Amino acid sequence: MKRLVAMLSFCVCLGVGIQARCAKLPDACGDDKVKFDVTTQEGRPAPNGPAEGKAQIVFIEGGGGRRDTVRFGVDGAWIGATTGNSYFTLEVAPGMHHLCASWLGGTREFDLAPVTAEAGRVYYFAAEVTRSQYYWHFGLSQLNDDQGKYRVKTWKLSTSKPKPENQN
Repeated sequence: MKRLVAMLSFCVCLGVGIQARCAKLPDACGDDKVKFDVTTQEGRPAPNGPAEGKAQIVFIEGGGGRRDTVRFGVDGAWIGATTGNSYFTLEVAPGMHHLCASWLGGTREFDLAPVTAEAGRVYYFAAEVTRSQYYWHFGLSQLNDDQGKYRVKTWKLSTSKPKPENQN
């Protein structure tokens, strides 16, 4: 009887895991078919901050030493990608924005974060892959100004462009 219960539990867990990976991405993300070509540059000056009347979001990836690609979306559209300890910036209008990060590493994982942007402010968000003893974990979190400025100072600038649809 214990074997039957254990096997049934395993099948339920496996089914839930497969369903979670097959589910559509949330509205804050973008079309899952969109992939990016990403390049990085060292030694670039730190961003100047937002233009008047705008806010700036700095998207940062890294910390784990991996070279996986992370896509970033805002309000339902992919806006760029990073790879291996890099960052890029985006100016946005003041107001509520919904952020998405999608790790294209060994598994397809995503995380979400809201931000209420105020004109003249800079917001730093980091997508990080960490490993526990048995699993890879992916998360998107807001950094404080000191953490964000340090990473921008030491990380590479990322530039990305969408790949043609027929490339992976």
